Amino acid sequence: MLREIHIRNFAIVEALDLELGAAMNVLTGETGAGKSILLDALGLCLGDRASAETIRPGANKAEITALFLVPPNAPAAVWLRDHDLSEHHADTPLPSTESPAATEPSAPPPEALHEEIIVRRVIHSNSRSRGFINSTPVPLQMLRTLGEHLIDIHGQHAHQSLLRPAAQRVLLDAYAETEPQRCTVADLYEQLRTIDSELAELVTDEHTYEDRLALLQHQIAELAEAAPTPEGLLELEREHQRLAHADELIGIAHTHLEALYDADYSAQAALGRAQRELSEYEQLAAALHQARELFDGALAHLEEGCQVLRGFTDSLESDPQQLAAIEQRIGLLRDLARKHRVETAELPATLERLQAELARLENAETRIAALRSERERLESDYRGAAHQLSQQRSKAAVALVSAVEALLGELGMAGTEVRIAVTHQAEATPTPHGLDRVELQVRTNPGQPLAPLSRIASGGELSRLGLALQVATVARADSAPTLVFDEADSGIGGAVAEVVGRLLHTLGERYQVLCVTHLPQVAAQASTHFHVAKEQSAETTRARVSALDQTARIEEIARMLGGLQIGADERAAARKLLGGYSAAAPRKRPRGTNKRP
Repeated sequence: MLREIHIRNFAIVEALDLELGAAMNVLTGETGAGKSILLDALGLCLGDRASAETIRPGANKAEITALFLVPPNAPAAVWLRDHDLSEHHADTPLPSTESPAATEPSAPPPEALHEEIIVRRVIHSNSRSRGFINSTPVPLQMLRTLGEHLIDIHGQHAHQSLLRPAAQRVLLDAYAETEPQRCTVADLYEQLRTIDSELAELVTDEHTYEDRLALLQHQIAELAEAAPTPEGLLELEREHQRLAHADELIGIAHTHLEALYDADYSAQAALGRAQRELSEYEQLAAALHQARELFDGALAHLEEGCQVLRGFTDSLESDPQQLAAIEQRIGLLRDLARKHRVETAELPATLERLQAELARLENAETRIAALRSERERLESDYRGAAHQLSQQRSKAAVALVSAVEALLGELGMAGTEVRIAVTHQAEATPTPHGLDRVELQVRTNPGQPLAPLSRIASGGELSRLGLALQVATVARADSAPTLVFDEADSGIGGAVAEVVGRLLHTLGERYQVLCVTHLPQVAAQASTHFHVAKEQSAETTRARVSALDQTARIEEIARMLGGLQIGADERAAARKLLGGYSAAAPRKRPRGTNKRP
């Protein structure tokens, strides 16, 4: 659940520190006060795209921090441990996954075992942003992935997506809990794609095949004749450098041999004189003896070095013909590298790649036969898995329709007939999500035919259908622990609004619910009520969010009921509305450690 959110310099929010309740939370306020800013900030904190325009004018950066509490076996906590981002102590015992506390959503584990997750997002004025999970910098994609485990957001226009068959299929899959089977279908589909890609490269017309085969044979012969190997290329370059500088090297060697050994006043002669003269007096002073011994060693090393240098000069000769031959070979290798659009050092790898392709082409017929056999097996497995997925969807569709029709009756649409048609196209081309066409069909009035949702439902009916589907799906699926409804009750009013509030309150008994609403009947059923107000002056605009006590709630509900004119009648109606709902006491919020973002 979302325990706290802290916002700094975001949009018209200068500073906001909000502590949320565990059950149903509502945000209300005048139109344009910024009720959705809190949800926008939460979305940014969990990886939505950001821009410099989101920063409050005059500030250098915006910062949003959210503190979540999750049980240690929740998907979010497991994900954190898998990515070494958890701050849960290793010596803290985790409850068994077989225990009722771990499997029953309404029975949280002991308070001390709840794990804190601190998510932070910083957006700078240059549009760059940084994300953090438990103080560790992470890419935005990791924020998004973690967010999927923490929050489900149902936007104010979420019901519009119901007009798309793909969205209807996704909704049914969420209700049917088809993820394991869908993963199997998607995996088989990817294997089929891989085989099809290789077959497309192998199965070409005969002329193209022969041309490619001939070209490969020519290229391989050309490269093999040049015999490039990583070691050979290095040795060729060294030999070229040695021959290209032969005269220079010989001259340098003779110069130093003259100075070190051959000349009358060479280093060797000087060391020899020092050795002889010091040996006559070394018994008089230990230092003379030590110096003479060192000069002996130096003379030995000098003579050895000069022998090596002399041997080098004897073996090195200027050979213009050999140098020309090496340069010709280097030129050939460079021409080959340009032809294959690689560096010279990459020619050995290019030869290996061409040889592998040639071997594959020469065995193409055998490979094609093997691939076709494998594809036939995979397609059979795919269609079998897709059929099982279709059966799972069809069975769930019946149960979902029953749940939605019951909810529609409560929402003032009694008599509405809903059908989720799952048409299995057994011979269709494989797709990642199976072979089904899922279509939501509705009959809102007796005598009308069942028809696709886009041709039947009005705006208000579509809103109620969307809310019923969301409630039914969330109640069945393994949803995130926090559900956000951004004016999902849009287009609903009157007596139906009371039912909407009750449905959201019921969801709050299992999940944490955060709802932006303009309906007093919905707001009155919340366990925690926040009011959003916009304060304006000549210089600035600020949004302020405050938690309402019972007295303040009466005033806010009265405003929502009566508009600008709030009198005794509106306050009486607000008291009656608040007192008329026997809302369950808010769940006791589990506490974590004393850390703060």
